[in-house]
Amino acid sequence: MNVIEVQDVYKKFRLYYDRSQTVKERLLFHSRNRHEDHWVLKGVSFAIQKGEAVGLIGENGCGKSTLLKLISQIIYPEKGEIRIQGRVSSLIELGAGFHPDMSGRENIYTNASIFGLDKAKIDEKLQTIIQFSELGDFIDNPVRTYSSGMYTRLAFSVAINVDADILLIDEILAVGDTNFQAKCFDKLREIRKSGTSIVIVSHSLGQIEQFCDRSLWIDNGVIRMQGKPREVHFQYLESMGEKRLAAQEKERAEAIASGRIPPPQKLGNEFARIERIQLVNEAGKPAIVFKTGERMDVLLHYSCSKVLENSTVSLQLLRSDGISIYASNTRIDGLDGLTLMEDGRILLTFDSLNLLAGEYFLNMGLHAADGDIYDFKEQAAQFTVYSDLQDVGITRLDHRWRLEDPERKEA
Repeated sequence: MNVIEVQDVYKKFRLYYDRSQTVKERLLFHSRNRHEDHWVLKGVSFAIQKGEAVGLIGENGCGKSTLLKLISQIIYPEKGEIRIQGRVSSLIELGAGFHPDMSGRENIYTNASIFGLDKAKIDEKLQTIIQFSELGDFIDNPVRTYSSGMYTRLAFSVAINVDADILLIDEILAVGDTNFQAKCFDKLREIRKSGTSIVIVSHSLGQIEQFCDRSLWIDNGVIRMQGKPREVHFQYLESMGEKRLAAQEKERAEAIASGRIPPPQKLGNEFARIERIQLVNEAGKPAIVFKTGERMDVLLHYSCSKVLENSTVSLQLLRSDGISIYASNTRIDGLDGLTLMEDGRILLTFDSLNLLAGEYFLNMGLHAADGDIYDFKEQAAQFTVYSDLQDVGITRLDHRWRLEDPERKEA
């Protein structure tokens, strides 16, 4: 059974260039009311079933939060239809519905009544809400004295305890600490099993992959792709990576043309030249997005003015903030005396790319046996790693855990 049906929905906002603030200004300076219509959603259609968890992803400004507000009926579409079956609970704006001068306890009653609970039902759930929020004695303090994390705890505690059929969440969980986030997702899994449908807007793709059945990628007001989270996220990250690299190249070219930065200095005598670097995934396709543990091939295409014997190829892997992660070369790896022909390519394979989520780039070079540089390319290739692992740091080290029995005697 579908609890949410969105059919051909359009939504626009009117953007004013110089809006008049008073009646007098409107009469005297009517030209100030110039505006344009910005269409945020353009014919969006989808359905969500009972008990299904769906993640909405996309760039900032693509229409994710607007769509959530339309579903919660905070705003209404210009065109199209949204049908809802059941009670809706939403966490769209931090502290929305809270009165700053009222205590946390008083705000529980006010907020829960907005969601449709009567006083007897709120009385029944009050201690459960307070206990989950972990506010303790602070529950009777004015909420204006609360930190953003305390706001989050109280708002979330109310929203998940109103017996809603549909729960809408817009990035609010990013405010809480790590322990509270884990507690929230455990609770979300619990209420999803009870039949509640959940829609989450988040930039944390790993969390969506762990929790959601489906992802909807919204791009410039339309649904670009929907399906299994890992498949959708891979395409989304590739698209974002391509846009980012194109923007960086354009910005750098403009900066060089305007003289803000000097053109890149050539390193080496160029007896051999690195023509291009290509990254290839385990499916054999060019890629700039990889998953932790996936195979990555690096193809270095080169050209030479003549045959060059006893040559070396070097590699340096860096994180986007400049932290050097790894460096090696063919001589260190036991490949002495490579012969570079006039044109060719060199393949470097990482069988298991055990990097954690982040942005990375490669420096690569061609060298003579005596160390002279033929050619060296800084940031020769850039790529993104994403992961659903919760490990922290740069790389995942192979390891295993075992609980030792103190009573066991070693053989």
